[in-house]
Amino acid sequence: MTSEDTDRELPFLSHLVELRDRLLRMMLGTAVVFLLLMPFANTIYTFVAQPLLKNMPAGTTMIATQVASPFLAPFKLTLVAAVFLAMPYILHQFWGFVAPGLYQHERRLVVPLIVSSVLLFYLGAAFAYFIVFPMIFAFFTATAPEGVAVMTDINNYLDFVLTLFFAFGVAFEVPIATILLVWMGVVEADKLRSMRPYVIVGAFVIGMILTPPDVFSQTFLAVPMWLLFEAGVYLSRFFRRPSEEAADAAAAGGTAGGVGTTTVATTATHKPMTPEEMEAELDRIEGEELAARERERAAARAAEAGAEDEEDEEDETTSAPAAEPEPEPEPEPEPEPEPEPEPEADADAVDKEPDPGDPFGRRAAAQAKLERVMALRASGDVVKARQLLYEVLVEGGEDQVFVARNILSQLDQPG
Repeated sequence: MTSEDTDRELPFLSHLVELRDRLLRMMLGTAVVFLLLMPFANTIYTFVAQPLLKNMPAGTTMIATQVASPFLAPFKLTLVAAVFLAMPYILHQFWGFVAPGLYQHERRLVVPLIVSSVLLFYLGAAFAYFIVFPMIFAFFTATAPEGVAVMTDINNYLDFVLTLFFAFGVAFEVPIATILLVWMGVVEADKLRSMRPYVIVGAFVIGMILTPPDVFSQTFLAVPMWLLFEAGVYLSRFFRRPSEEAADAAAAGGTAGGVGTTTVATTATHKPMTPEEMEAELDRIEGEELAARERERAAARAAEAGAEDEEDEEDETTSAPAAEPEPEPEPEPEPEPEPEPEPEADADAVDKEPDPGDPFGRRAAAQAKLERVMALRASGDVVKARQLLYEVLVEGGEDQVFVARNILSQLDQPG
């Protein structure tokens, strides 16, 4: 096994050890709460059974049809209550394991969502116990046929109420699920509003599946789910992804000042280029420089022509008319000398006209050096090409420095 494989396995093993420690702490915390509640197991069961006991006919009680039911039913309920009460500590341990792997903006979002999800689960269980149970048990006991004594088994009752506790606790998590879907970009808030009729139908279907086969418990579950969905859609407007906020900020910055936006866009496009793209970029830069020089020359000629016209007008208005001088004989045209052959451009020489905006000719020299670099790179002389590129980084303009950096990054790559 190599040292790299060992380095990869050590973090993984350390994560496993930390996960084991966190799980042991969760189990230990739940066990402590369970041991504290165990002496009150029967009292806890009686408290949970109150909604049914209050609505049972006079002279009837709950029954135990199995031998171990008087012990196992309160034991099971106490264990569930221990997990229920230890849930904040369990989530705290879970958060301690997950938090180091999250970004700062994700931590700011996850912490309130975890706290609100726990509170909503408790709220759903309380809603089921204080509102739903009395109504449905009163209805069940009142509709019993004549001659039938309502005597519910304690195990069946416990399974029934635990199912409703879980169903209503999960149903009250609808706002959290809605906010997460919108924040992750799975669906937009406007799309959820347009899906409202389907959500209402789906809430009644979920209520039919999770609750006993009666219309009352189904309605009591479906209506809060729908209202909580509306609350989640409303609150999702205040939870936006960091990418959306950055896009809005960039759009606002672009509207306020276009120069800053252009600079960011130019910086973001610094990536390695192919030789063909580099040649095209060099041609583009050279063309832009020539066009800029032509515009400057045209502006200079127009300014000189305007100044000469003003001088001529002043001379006409101040001087008296004079006799026209006799035309002088035109001299004979001299023969034009033959053009001498232009010398070849050296690596550090520039054969272009001086740029008025670049009096020292540095950008023109940097452009010639870039062209020379392409030839040296093709011939394999990398050392000389690097020297010229370093000079371009000092002398060249922004576009030329950009091209020089791309070429250097390609020369630094192995192979």
